Amino acid sequence: MFRRLSLVLLMLLMSLPAFPFGRDDRSAVSIYEKINPAIVSVDSQLSDGLSCGTGCIIDKSGVILTSAHVIDVGKTVIVTMNNGQNYNAKVLKHLGENKDIALLKIDVPKDLKTVKLGNSEKIKVGQKVWAIGNPFGFSGTLTQGIISRIDYAKNRIQTDAAINPGSSGGPLLNAKGEIIGINQAIYNPDNNISNIGIGFATPINLVKEYLQEKEEI
Repeated sequence: MFRRLSLVLLMLLMSLPAFPFGRDDRSAVSIYEKINPAIVSVDSQLSDGLSCGTGCIIDKSGVILTSAHVIDVGKTVIVTMNNGQNYNAKVLKHLGENKDIALLKIDVPKDLKTVKLGNSEKIKVGQKVWAIGNPFGFSGTLTQGIISRIDYAKNRIQTDAAINPGSSGGPLLNAKGEIIGINQAIYNPDNNISNIGIGFATPINLVKEYLQEKEEI
């Protein structure tokens, strides 16, 4: 009887799906595969060189959310899609008094993948977050961390998820793959050249307030 029971248990175990990674890894993989097609590179030609950053497609018609300092006053803004296709982008608006949220628009022949806006009022210090961006030109880079601090006075989310030059304008995501913030800046002693685990994002609810005020969207 014992031998038969052992055989049944062995057969049940063999029938279970084999995953090469744990539950947390599966969450990260799922978020990346779902969101990355809606993440773009943003390059703006300035008078003194090229400004590079990241953007999130928030409307299937080709509306892209990014940081205003990425596009600055560039006359030519190029958006590179996940599949490598390039588009000239029109700057719809710089949003907000801090002038560091902007909307772009590209003309596309078909509906695009989008990222869902979450609720930054529900975030907690210690919760796990992910960032996707193009640090130093390495497109589609995923990093993981936690919310380290919430600065309500300055409207900033602090995180230790790696944010480096080129990541500005990209999304800070919760476990549902929703945008809870737009990655904005890093802080460190070497003039923001490298990341030491102190990064900041603009809360997405602040962005949503601005979006609701704009008739263009």
